Amino acid sequence: MSGASTVAGATGVAGTADVALLATALACALVGGVLYAFSAFVMRGLGSLPPAGGLAAMQAINRAALRVPVIGPLLVTALACVGVAVAGLRGGEPWAVAGAALFVVGTVGVTGAANVPRNEALAVVDAADPAAAARWAVYLREWVAWNHVRTVAALGAAVSLVGAAVA
Repeated sequence: MSGASTVAGATGVAGTADVALLATALACALVGGVLYAFSAFVMRGLGSLPPAGGLAAMQAINRAALRVPVIGPLLVTALACVGVAVAGLRGGEPWAVAGAALFVVGTVGVTGAANVPRNEALAVVDAADPAAAARWAVYLREWVAWNHVRTVAALGAAVSLVGAAVA
């Protein structure tokens, strides 16, 4: 957490800290990119389908997402952010703490508090039920809004962590 000149040499404790900040920033950006893809075109594509088809497809996506290749990067990045936050608190690095908090609260926290409950509620909807179309429309609007929050938080965390590394 000592600046760009240390990152170039990446020597000693300070260089290691900068590399950790930049690696965590990259992980936050990658998660943010995946979330952005959902907001930008995946959900739009699902929303353009007939409601029963979009709902069933999202149910399938949600079942597939409950695997290590999807959940793992989110949780590993959150753990890295906790480490960065602890180091930032000890070293007086507010940008590191802010970036880590943005990811943990704004991305992981919102996922657990907003998106996952909506996914769980959608999982029990019968796509053939006449009321399913209305439930799908509400889900789509609310889920995407919360996904925008997660996306901005993850990308904001990445920017903040890069700022901490070069400060």
